[in-house]
Amino acid sequence: MEVIYGLLPGMLLLGIIGVAIFFWAVKSGQYDDMDGAANRILMDDNPVTKKNNSPKTEENDNAKS
Repeated sequence: MEVIYGLLPGMLLLGIIGVAIFFWAVKSGQYDDMDGAANRILMDDNPVTKKNNSPKTEENDNAKS
């Protein structure tokens, strides 16, 4: 039973520290943009450009064959 006298203050101290860390994280903006990283991975960094802008013709097809 004497162990409870040491555990109760320890649990309260850890709970208060946890709540303080949570409020610090909210205040510093850790939870502002929850979807940004999930959407950012789907976006391309640079647009894809064509290397050959000439229109496709039969001459070009025959030259490659």
